[in-house]
Amino acid sequence: MQSGLHPSIHAFQASQWDALNPSAYPGLLHGFLSALEDSKSVGEGTGWTPLYATVKDGDALVGAMVCFLKSDSYGEYVFDWSWADAYHRHGLNYYPKCVTAIPFTPATGPRLLIQDGYDRGVVTELLIKTLKSELSDQVSSWHILFPDEETSRDLLTQGSWLKRHGVQFHWFNQGFETFDDHLATFNSKRRKEARRERRRVQEQGIEFERLSGHAIDREALETLFQCYQMTYRVRGSRGYLTREFFELAVARIPDAIRVAFALHQGKRIAMSFCLKDETNLYGRYWGALYDVDCLHFETCFHQWIEDAIATGIQRFDPGAQGEHKIARGFRPVKTQSLHWIQHPEFEQAIQQFLTSERQHIDRYFSACDDHTPFKALDGEITL
Repeated sequence: MQSGLHPSIHAFQASQWDALNPSAYPGLLHGFLSALEDSKSVGEGTGWTPLYATVKDGDALVGAMVCFLKSDSYGEYVFDWSWADAYHRHGLNYYPKCVTAIPFTPATGPRLLIQDGYDRGVVTELLIKTLKSELSDQVSSWHILFPDEETSRDLLTQGSWLKRHGVQFHWFNQGFETFDDHLATFNSKRRKEARRERRRVQEQGIEFERLSGHAIDREALETLFQCYQMTYRVRGSRGYLTREFFELAVARIPDAIRVAFALHQGKRIAMSFCLKDETNLYGRYWGALYDVDCLHFETCFHQWIEDAIATGIQRFDPGAQGEHKIARGFRPVKTQSLHWIQHPEFEQAIQQFLTSERQHIDRYFSACDDHTPFKALDGEITL
């Protein structure tokens, strides 16, 4: 088997690449990655330089990792600005660094793509050795963000990694047949609050439509992008993604896209953009052209829980942060990241920091779990 590095996803045919991703995890689909590149949402001037590590058996692609060389820490959602500052204060360069992540997407999922029938340990070792040997003189560190359990197990058996935890809030389908079944798991107070919240949106004359990528026409796409940009505009910035990204994504991965539009008097005024695979829904972007009471909660949470129940989705990951999600039926879950730090003294210092941070994360997780609107699951959930 031969390993190598490639600067573009276009080094691979879509069918060849996607054969490594049988669950169709959306952030690693060829269409998603090519949309990022072709729309210039990643690449020169963005802080995200693509780098694809691969293993081939003859002409067959049998393993891959998606990496990026980063010149900053924007769009990652695992915050290491303080690490970069510590390097700077000691006269060392933290950037560039290597990141294995889905750009602008804090969604847990596979970070190793390995063909069925091949030894995962052997392929993983080849990928790691290739990246470390090629990048050891170029980067300060390598960061694997939001890996799933299988990826973490494979990587932790190959070399020394520092492990970091975080907390997100996910919804889990317990075999619900209706939204009322979901609300039935709430205590009386929280159930009444959720119904009142939904009723408040209806009383303001708001209706909803939920569309797959196949049903998004040019007019819907224009509103989608206006809403996306509005979220950033109110903060005095611009969105990471270009309009062309959404055009290309809708064209290339329509099955992986779900969008909810809020309508007032027939006009679309807000949207929530999601990605999906076989069993999971990933909430990604939201925006509204007008300020409407409770609209965010309905568009981003209640609508997608209702949709997940109707379509058999098992888990809804609405994105990073947000204790307000707890009252809407989301449970705290532990997320992970793995870090390889080249400088031995900084590796030790960061390990000490992570040990202390983990204690705070555990306390925060317990506090969140104590405030769920229903009886807590037995034990924590780690992805």
